[in-house]
Amino acid sequence: MSTLFTPIKLRDLALRNRLMVAPMCQYSADNGEANDWHFTHINSLALSGAAMFCIEATAVEAIGRITPGCLGLWNDATEAALRPIIASVRKHSKIAVAMQLAHAGRKGSSHVPWDGGQLIPMSEGGWQAEGPSAVPHKEGEVPPRALDAAGLARVRDAFVATAKRAERLGLDALELHCAHGYLLHQFLSPISNQRTDQYGGSLQDRMRYPLEVFDAIRAVFPEHKPVGIKVSATDWVAGGWDLPQTIEFAGELKRRGVDWIDVSSGGVSPQQKIPLGPGYQVPLAQAIKQATGVTTMAVGLITEPKQAEEIVASGKADMIALARAMLYDPRWAWHAAAELGGQVEAPPQYWRSQPSTHKALFGATSFGAR
Repeated sequence: MSTLFTPIKLRDLALRNRLMVAPMCQYSADNGEANDWHFTHINSLALSGAAMFCIEATAVEAIGRITPGCLGLWNDATEAALRPIIASVRKHSKIAVAMQLAHAGRKGSSHVPWDGGQLIPMSEGGWQAEGPSAVPHKEGEVPPRALDAAGLARVRDAFVATAKRAERLGLDALELHCAHGYLLHQFLSPISNQRTDQYGGSLQDRMRYPLEVFDAIRAVFPEHKPVGIKVSATDWVAGGWDLPQTIEFAGELKRRGVDWIDVSSGGVSPQQKIPLGPGYQVPLAQAIKQATGVTTMAVGLITEPKQAEEIVASGKADMIALARAMLYDPRWAWHAAAELGGQVEAPPQYWRSQPSTHKALFGATSFGAR
């Protein structure tokens, strides 16, 4: 039996297999509001056969967006825009739906990637980004405004408010974005965090604010629903955030009841040197899992079914999160199940699509037609 297509449980959330559609920014929202692009994108991947779909990085306040096109959930309008999309997913799919809660910090006020992705000056419609310290992401950029005590409280409360809105939308799980050089990762890394108060300096102090935000979200999201976190396990920069510090952070999260750690890397500095290759981040997930026992997700250049199967079957990670591979092949999970001997959920309208060589792919026994 394929390990990739065996169940796993996160609190009361029972997942049919070990696949999650990773959160992928679409940069296509209107003032933070989801639209017909999100309806098409989310509903399409809700039929992918993965057990869980994670909605893209969703800003908890307007200045927490990476770009003007980033999705948000900070007011009634952004909540209302998501409601019919979630309703449609529930009508046609059994997939669990999670959301990644995010704040861009000093990487906010950027152009969308296809327009270059660089900082938008305030004179051209940008906004004043904020961060742990007045240290720009890139040399020559306008520095972010360092968050003071009131700002820290405001952002923490924004995460809490968004978590409450996510619950009102009926979402099944949350993932806190603490990776890729965005705000919470900025607090962790000594490259971006040069504070001298209780939120900077030592490892314990740099971890303090991300842990406070996690605790605040966990306190308001229903106890029976899981809350995970995405981390960059290393900055790939000497003197920056690294794997041993991540393992310490993971231990603190474990004590607070984190339900999974989605293990990525990089993003806090343009000086990073990433050794790209198939599954290049898997050893990071494996090290965290071995050191802490926390459920881990592996992500990054995982493209082939047998590759994903080996990762979970050998215990290197508990789940696989797929991003670009799912965009390229929205039925990746179907094809993987066919290759590995697993089963996936599919709507009855699609049952006749299964090849004659894989009649048990959807678990359907018959399909009558006149």
